[in-house]
Amino acid sequence: MSEPLVIIGNGMAAARLVEELGKRALGRYAIAVIGDEPRLAYNRVLLSSVLAGEMASQDIELKSGTWWRDHGVTLTYGCAATSIDTANRVVNLASGGSVAFSKLVIATGSSALRLNVPGSDLDGVHTFRDSRDVDTLLGLARDKKRVVVVGGGLLGLEVAYGLAKARSKVTLLHLMDRLMERQLDATAAVVLKQRVEEKGVEVLLKASTAKIIGRGHVEGVELADGRTTATDAVIFAAGIRPNAALAKEAGIAVNRGIVVDDRMQTNTEGVFALGECAEHRGTCYGLVEPAYEQARVLADHLAGGDSRYGGSVVSTNLKVSGVSVFSTGDFEEREGSETMTFRDVRRGTYKKLIIAGGKLTGAVLVGDTQDALWYLDLIRTQQPVATMRNDMMFGRTLAEPKAA
Repeated sequence: MSEPLVIIGNGMAAARLVEELGKRALGRYAIAVIGDEPRLAYNRVLLSSVLAGEMASQDIELKSGTWWRDHGVTLTYGCAATSIDTANRVVNLASGGSVAFSKLVIATGSSALRLNVPGSDLDGVHTFRDSRDVDTLLGLARDKKRVVVVGGGLLGLEVAYGLAKARSKVTLLHLMDRLMERQLDATAAVVLKQRVEEKGVEVLLKASTAKIIGRGHVEGVELADGRTTATDAVIFAAGIRPNAALAKEAGIAVNRGIVVDDRMQTNTEGVFALGECAEHRGTCYGLVEPAYEQARVLADHLAGGDSRYGGSVVSTNLKVSGVSVFSTGDFEEREGSETMTFRDVRRGTYKKLIIAGGKLTGAVLVGDTQDALWYLDLIRTQQPVATMRNDMMFGRTLAEPKAA
């Protein structure tokens, strides 16, 4: 008889876990997936493409309903899990029902932060995180509303580009002195800002939001330096918070996220967590690839293996506001390291490689990212690069033959 395995969350991490289990332990578990959103799991990274009109909503679904059935999964979506009873091994649902489990995986993802500033509760203030948010923002675009996006990280750039492509007038506010400061160095951020502005987005840096102005509905945004920007709507895209409340209320250890060990197990026997809601060795990863790596480890463990998760080499390899961007490793210049850079102003491309101890330790690419995965592999494997050092800036095709 199959062992009951319940997964709370119907996102990318959950879908990958089911896929990995299908390779290793098909039929061993009777899997039930509980999802809050009223639809099949989809590629969240592509939401901005839906907003921009480049893809239809159904095009970003990860798997068909048939695929889930073929993998023996009972799907309950559009229904939130309200509590976890770890003593009786039951998940309670908003519908009033419940689902029993032998093993439980929490993959509840994260939610968008709302800045705690005056006016943040006004009508016309939104977030950008899921497909329901996209539907709201598409309505703003159709009505040609002026929009202020707060946050110059990945989320903010995605929504700003999508709205601009949909012909809204968009102003992007960012607190820091450069865009995507966690993923890009100063020069790369300048290149990205120029490319984003070419897409029709007004970018204001060092812009601290003091309050949102309006009587009942948003009318503008006031910055800490006194500047004001008129707008019909405000989109908060200034960060994410792990959805860990369900676990915390159940007595499962939570710090910033749900605390897990190298097997993705929580402090409660038979209860696991993965993806954006999980915290491993003090780190919460807000990217897709670490969630996929965690899913592989957890699937192996659930299948009887002994894989361990040691953390991820964080990389960003995305199309941000229509511009290809990649960064990984330690890309800051340090004593004893060597920095190589290349910039083509006319094409809007920039490359930076950091070498230390004869090995590649960091890379930043803007505009031309075709060799991104090769650079990532060099960093992960710590392959010596001395023989290809003179050519590696120009990509794998030129560099590798001489390294042979």
